[in-house]
Amino acid sequence: MTEIKAKAIFLNEYPAGMPQPSQFRLRDIDVPALEDGEMLCRSVWMSVDPYMRGRMRPEVKSYIPPFSLDAPLEGGVVSQVMESNIQGYEPGDYVVDFLGGWKSHYISKGERTQKVDPNMAPLSAYLGVLGMPGLTAWAGVTQILKPKEGETMFVSGAAGAVGSVVCQLGKAKGCRVIASAGSPEKCAWLENEAGVDVALNYKDYKNAGELTKALAQAAPKGVDCYFENVGGMHLEAALNCIGFGGRMALCGMISVYNNTELEAGPPNLVNMIGRGVMARGFIVSEYIDKAMEFAMEVAPLLAAGKIKFQETKYDGLEKAPDAFIGLFSGENMGKAVIRVGPDTV
Repeated sequence: MTEIKAKAIFLNEYPAGMPQPSQFRLRDIDVPALEDGEMLCRSVWMSVDPYMRGRMRPEVKSYIPPFSLDAPLEGGVVSQVMESNIQGYEPGDYVVDFLGGWKSHYISKGERTQKVDPNMAPLSAYLGVLGMPGLTAWAGVTQILKPKEGETMFVSGAAGAVGSVVCQLGKAKGCRVIASAGSPEKCAWLENEAGVDVALNYKDYKNAGELTKALAQAAPKGVDCYFENVGGMHLEAALNCIGFGGRMALCGMISVYNNTELEAGPPNLVNMIGRGVMARGFIVSEYIDKAMEFAMEVAPLLAAGKIKFQETKYDGLEKAPDAFIGLFSGENMGKAVIRVGPDTV
């Protein structure tokens, strides 16, 4: 094996509040010699996702260990195999790896990797619509919300990697879909490309009361299904408009991820009692065993043009911190991805 110096991004310190560029650093690291049961991969596209913010809070117990200050950050990546001592993986193969990100090259034991076909979709799509965000959206819709034709679905964070797929799955299942996003451009894409019935620009509303009025107007029969990505006034408005027997899939609450103090909970949780509302929090790893079922439903919809996706692309590993920080100010349209290296060599 040729000796390789890789580039990797580390945390200088754990952020308090909104992460800052100075809290990340790009370093050269040695790639160890390849052993049996290992393969050398070079990163092509890497992902940044909101859940990573939780891994930067070591004081909070979570479903996944915090990042270490002494090791490169981890995350989803599409890579090409350069050398392999693992049966079934050959040089030139493309794989999705859930731990390889934030590095230009890395050693994998193949434990959390899956081969992907570069001819079926752009490689970056395996980090978005055909990857973890797509599976998250599909699981929340099909396993928790279980929408029926004619029902009304409300989606917060609707222009993001997860929310945009949720909206389109809702339409595919015959729902009236109301989306919330943070700019006129995002709302236009949701209505004109994703096909939602109403897109609300939440920045037009000063508080939960104003958002509630807009949501109630868009959903005169009430909300049957709510897919939660944002929290805050979105959750309060959804609880005001939720119908009898409503279901809520709690995927994320990005509005509170950088808070330094606990935010007061919504004052209208009592609505869940009389209206018989079911709320279920979930993480995507619960549904990994259904990845094939997800692919069999979503891949044909993608191929047929019934699911569309957008990406915000950054060039160069050194741009990963900017891409990550941008998630919390709404800079991304769809999935944020970073091109680490060329698709082919």
